[in-house]
Amino acid sequence: MSTRLVFAGIGILALLAGFAGYFGGREPRPVAGPVAIPADVSPAVLLSTRFSDAQGAPRNLAEFPGRIVVVNFWATWCAPCRQEMPGFNRLQAAWKDRGVQFVGVSDEEPARVQRFGRDLGISYPLWTGGTEVMALSRRLGNSRGVLPHTVILDGQGNVLDSRIGIFSEDVLEQRFLAIASKTR
Repeated sequence: MSTRLVFAGIGILALLAGFAGYFGGREPRPVAGPVAIPADVSPAVLLSTRFSDAQGAPRNLAEFPGRIVVVNFWATWCAPCRQEMPGFNRLQAAWKDRGVQFVGVSDEEPARVQRFGRDLGISYPLWTGGTEVMALSRRLGNSRGVLPHTVILDGQGNVLDSRIGIFSEDVLEQRFLAIASKTR
């Protein structure tokens, strides 16, 4: 094999690696603001959607009446999810007495989710729901089916915001301040 062919092959591989790094490492642009929710995802349906906690007990979002609920669709393998979750943890601590509740939902097995939450020190509930989790995420505005996806619900289960990609701690706190100023 000629040296020229070897260098050409290495060049092509480097070019492909560069494209993969550029396109694979880009975060999806956030999609923020109100989204049109189909009729089959009424607040009543959304609040009654069944999840399971780490012990397998049934849970649903109706457990938090009157609270702003931040539903974060995530996975243990998702690097951007891991990146935003410590900020969510800090916001949960700062806003829990002001009517905000975070809930993380994943389609992974409960033992894996529980281990991940413990290792990362997550203090808010992490629930599982099988394949229904991503189906619900799509119905709540995540047409691309990517993670993380975060949805903010008002105290009656109406969607206030839906964001694909990392929801930064600062931006989310500003969103809470805006919501709080409207409810005074």
